[in-house]
Amino acid sequence: MMRWRGCPATGRQGGRGRGGLCWGLLLLAGLIVPAVGLAEEPDWSGYAGLLQRHLTRNTVQGIELAWVDYAGLGGDPGFKALGQRLADFPVAQLADRREQLAFHINGYNVLAMGLVVDNHPLRSLKDLGNWLRPVWKRPAGRLGGREVTLHEVEHDILRRLGEPRIHAAIVCASLSCPDLRAEPFTAARLEEQLEDQMRRFLANPAKGLRMENGQVRVSRIFDWFAEDFGPLEPFLRRHRPDLPPGAPIAADLPYLWELNGN
Repeated sequence: MMRWRGCPATGRQGGRGRGGLCWGLLLLAGLIVPAVGLAEEPDWSGYAGLLQRHLTRNTVQGIELAWVDYAGLGGDPGFKALGQRLADFPVAQLADRREQLAFHINGYNVLAMGLVVDNHPLRSLKDLGNWLRPVWKRPAGRLGGREVTLHEVEHDILRRLGEPRIHAAIVCASLSCPDLRAEPFTAARLEEQLEDQMRRFLANPAKGLRMENGQVRVSRIFDWFAEDFGPLEPFLRRHRPDLPPGAPIAADLPYLWELNGN
């Protein structure tokens, strides 16, 4: 701990002379240190309003999902304002892992929607890339003060935070992706929200988990990111306790890349 040498034992000198200077420094230090702990994630109210205005439910190709009105989103000035706030937000101010997760989950989803809006109309997000350079590795926009790709946000930031349930929360604008949540993710409610996202995803038989002919079939996401989930059956059973014991599991449900909106 730093010692303030030369300060008088009492504050009787008030604001005058050496003692006043020392007490002033102590006060200044007291103001600075707590400020580090006051860092907060962005105000997500604008994003919440956008989701309320432009997200509905729909059934497409037999898949019930959250449906995005990309045309309406592109014409909403709030979407551009949200993108600017996320682009400029100083991520170094995010106080802890929960704030990092919430910020970058929301950021990934906003960037993915922004790619669709900027290239609307579009059949699939994958159409913006090719085999040599897929869309995931192309610039998606600015986030936290720098240009990023969706690949960077997912693999270099989110996956390194060690939370497998992000895979039920980030949405690459496709039919077979998990549903875009109808509210922003926030640090205060992150555990509840991630648990709910995974539960809802695995309750959707068209794209999350389906029991068929004695076999458990799940999304290909559980194959692509197998190392994040660890042993798959215990992970699935935590969110679907009704799974028959010992049933074979195959991560082979068809993955549809058409847009999750219009």
